[in-house]
Amino acid sequence: MSREQRGPNEKLGTVLALAGISNAGLARRVNDLGAQRGLTLRYDKTSVARWVSKGMVPQGAAPHLIAAAIGQKLGRPVPLHEIGLADADPAPEVGLAFPRDVGQAVKSATELYRLDLAGRRAGSGGIWQSLAGSFAVSAYATPASRWLITPADSSVAREATPAEGSGAPLKVGHSDVQKLREAAEDARRWDSKYGGGDWRSSMVPECLRVEAAPLLLGSYSDEVGRALFGASAELTRLAGWMAFDTGQQEAAQRYYIQALRLARAAADVPLGGYVLASMSLQATYRGFGDEGVDLAQAALERNRGLATARTMSFFRLVEARAHARAGDAQAAGAALKAAEGWLERSREGDNDPSWLGFYSYDRFAADAAECYRDLKAPRQVRRFTEQALSKPTEEFVRSHGLRLVVSAVAELESGNLDAACEQGVRAVEVAGRISSARTTEYVKDLLHRLEPYGDEPRVVELRERARPLLMAPA
Repeated sequence: MSREQRGPNEKLGTVLALAGISNAGLARRVNDLGAQRGLTLRYDKTSVARWVSKGMVPQGAAPHLIAAAIGQKLGRPVPLHEIGLADADPAPEVGLAFPRDVGQAVKSATELYRLDLAGRRAGSGGIWQSLAGSFAVSAYATPASRWLITPADSSVAREATPAEGSGAPLKVGHSDVQKLREAAEDARRWDSKYGGGDWRSSMVPECLRVEAAPLLLGSYSDEVGRALFGASAELTRLAGWMAFDTGQQEAAQRYYIQALRLARAAADVPLGGYVLASMSLQATYRGFGDEGVDLAQAALERNRGLATARTMSFFRLVEARAHARAGDAQAAGAALKAAEGWLERSREGDNDPSWLGFYSYDRFAADAAECYRDLKAPRQVRRFTEQALSKPTEEFVRSHGLRLVVSAVAELESGNLDAACEQGVRAVEVAGRISSARTTEYVKDLLHRLEPYGDEPRVVELRERARPLLMAPA
């Protein structure tokens, strides 16, 4: 369905020309984006011609998908007003701002928390179908630069008024903050064991909406406020990580930006670096290696002399991942060497942050293997993967599954088809026990690499074993 505007939509026509997208091309992109969000759309070049020449405004999620499709081609977010569709049903550009003022930062974060998974006010149901925009790595530029310039707010003390909510404003204490930290710890454990899509992990956005938002809007001293912002930043980063793991890249980006802003309010520079490292991993995963390097180096720059050796090791490891994706073998090797050196300098009694509990030599070896996979060095992949898989644990099930796929790819590139299929079968078994779109994508990549051997019995068996996983709803 659509409604008619007055006259042609010249803005849409101009931006389409700027992006170099034909009418048929835009229709195809919109239909594809809709399919990724569970929508069945059948737009064609005639539909687009009506939007441009007659000013017809498509209903539902379509305007936001149009903006997302054009934004992907331009490499930046495209707001609805730029394409003449500002009158469409609003889906706010919520979560993309990195306000300078701490009061505005609270508003920006709590607005994101109060949206349900459709990008509408809580209670309306749905999924992230109509949230405006799409993942654009350029959206990280301003948050990273502002964090680098000023990594801490001068004061975060807050005195709430009754007008800001219903009833008397909350007086926040350390016990309230501790509950958020415990929730974050529980969520980290469930995410590692069952994936970001597990129902226990997916309770994090609800915790942010029901628990964190009222606290952030309450009254607190500067000391309590710093702790509150830190705990909220941890939970918000976790929400972003889980969205990333389940393929909701737009949601992940918004959570990450708000997590970085909250870490600044907490004056927690290592935590801010951890958020930037998460942004870097997302950018790298999406194919933006150079931008991933910038984000990882931003994490490193502000943490020199502040973060523990283990923390610095992880940041250098993330930098290596980005260099490898960008195809820079020398820089990736140097970053890996530095990461290993920092890890060797770490000690049991170091004051490492609780959110770094996952990081050990096993994790270093796993990421090193992925670096060498991207650099097409199978011998190195096999060496590091053997180390990464030497101590399988039920605590990090998703990581174990990802390592098995990387091992299978290395075996395949070394000419060991049977070993590749054997590891692939083990990976499929693990992937079937968790809810992780990222793990499924790794399996799909392995099957794609095995297509030249499609008639081999072991490949046929692996493909059949993976079929339920690939057919499962996202």
